[in-house]
Order: sequence, then C-alpha cells, then structure tokens
Amino acid sequence: MIVVGRVAALWRYPVKSMSAEELGCAEVSWQGLAGDRRWAFIRDGQVRTGFPWLTMRELPDMAHYRPRFTDPHRPDASPVLVRTPSGGELDVADPALAAELGPGVRVIKQRGGIFDTMPLSLLTTAALASLGLLVGTDPAATRFRPNILVDADASGFPEDAWVGRALCIGGLSMRVDKHDQRCVIPTIDPVTLGRNAAILGTIARERGGRFGVYGSTVRPGRVAVGDPVELAD
Repeated sequence: MIVVGRVAALWRYPVKSMSAEELGCAEVSWQGLAGDRRWAFIRDGQVRTGFPWLTMRELPDMAHYRPRFTDPHRPDASPVLVRTPSGGELDVADPALAAELGPGVRVIKQRGGIFDTMPLSLLTTAALASLGLLVGTDPAATRFRPNILVDADASGFPEDAWVGRALCIGGLSMRVDKHDQRCVIPTIDPVTLGRNAAILGTIARERGGRFGVYGSTVRPGRVAVGDPVELAD
C-alpha cells in the first residue's frame, strides 16, 4: 500500500440536494456513508422520467435547508428534521415541508440511498487548488458535494491515477470506478446561492467536464477525518 494523502473532511447529505452535514467520522456500508441521501423530493409530474428529483438545479434555495438526524449515531434508524431558511424545523416527511418546496412536490425514502451514479464520491484538495477553488474546505468543496475530501500528497489531479484501483481509508476499502462528469450544480454557491457559470466552463475546458471521482464499497468500515488514504499497489 502507498499512502497518497489523508482525509481532510467528510460529508453526508441526509436529503438529496439539501445542505451537507459535516462529520468527524462515519460508518460506510455497501450503500455508502450511513444516512447519505436516504431522502429525496420528487417534482410534480416527473415520476416517470429518468430524473424525477427536485434539486438545486430547479430550486437553489434547497442549499439553505439544513437536515439533521435526531440520533446522528444511528442515522438509518432515526427521523430527519430539516431547519428551513425561515428558522423553523420540520420533519422531512411533514407535508408542510414538501408544500414549501413547491406545488405537487412529494418526498420519498430509499434505504439504499438515492444516488445519481454511485454511492461514494471523492475529491482532492489538490484538484480544487489546481482550479483555484480551494478556500478552506467549505463552501469551495461542498459545492461539488463530495463525501470524502482528501488532502493529497501530490499536486494536480491525483485522483485521475486512482480510477480502476482500490483505496483503503481507515477501515473502508473502496474501488475508484470512474470520473465524475459534472452538471450545473457546482455553479451554485451554497452560501449566497449565486450562480457562476465560469466554474463549469473551466471544468469543461480544462477537464472535459470531469472533476472528482465516484466509487463503490469493497469492504465496509469506519472512516474518520485524519485517516491515511492508501492506494493499493
């Protein structure tokens, strides 16, 4: 094994496209980080489409809804409460929350997680710095909605060389399956909600639209901030 960096930050997203929940450690199963993207809202009249989810593409304000598990240590068995931009707090399944997000919107829960592609997403500080986007770890990183941010030992885009290989991170072993082909969501600032199309333009021009990587679990285990990230030889 070759040490290629350390875990700089961990995030899960209890509700798809809502605010991130930063973690010090997390259990990772075959379905990704415990509690990650277990809930999602569906747009009215979109149930039979390939992408029915309500996301920040349609409603940037979703970034200011802050979900939390009532028992953060047992996320898959505890209710989720969502703090709204007005300061109130509603159960994620409360019809009032869906109504606040738009007419005809409804919520679903999926035990295996509601992922666009794969259950784990990873990004390096080196990649962020290479595009001039690294300002601490938030919001520069969370606009890309990774689960694992790695402070890599190399410059440039070290995760490119990890595709098709395995990483050991704490007790987790994950396979890096593919590059993350980016959509418009990273153009939305999760704090100001302003859009910056130049970010996606830079990724398209410099990276062919690819930024960060997706992966899947090979061996479930616990991951913590500070854990070494080891690349299988």
